[in-house]
Amino acid sequence: MPTILTHPAVALTKTWFPRLSRRVAVAGVLGSIAPDLDVLAFRFGIPYGHTFGHRGFTHSIAFALFFAALAALFFREHRLASFAFVFFCTMSHGILDAFTDGGLGVAFFSPLSNERYFFPWTPIRVSPLGAGFFSARGLETLRSEALWVWMPAVVVGFLGHFARRKQV
Repeated sequence: MPTILTHPAVALTKTWFPRLSRRVAVAGVLGSIAPDLDVLAFRFGIPYGHTFGHRGFTHSIAFALFFAALAALFFREHRLASFAFVFFCTMSHGILDAFTDGGLGVAFFSPLSNERYFFPWTPIRVSPLGAGFFSARGLETLRSEALWVWMPAVVVGFLGHFARRKQV
């Protein structure tokens, strides 16, 4: 998986939604991180490949829809745009994980199917869990995330910012 430091990079796309509040941006950041709450399943003896194991239901389209709908209830203004932004941020988590080079894949269609998927191209180094994060492999992971996630997210964010400025 990309690290918890990298999943929120997708919220930089908020520049494409200029009317959305910072509170919605925070909801997008939380949505980009929430799918990894499933790592708590390990503490309860739920195996990785289980529907509620890591990269299972919380990485699915259904979870992203649920999380975005719940978040949109808290925002009176621009409810549809808030929903779309939070859905995009939440769904991006599973998408980024499917671009990694390790693990069992992502259960995009859970709870209907627990089949796990990767994209054919997996350029993002999978993050080591636990203390292994502070190792040479952890640094290698951060380098691949900088190249394949942060740089594109910053470019997209700047493009949105400049597109908005041209409209003014």
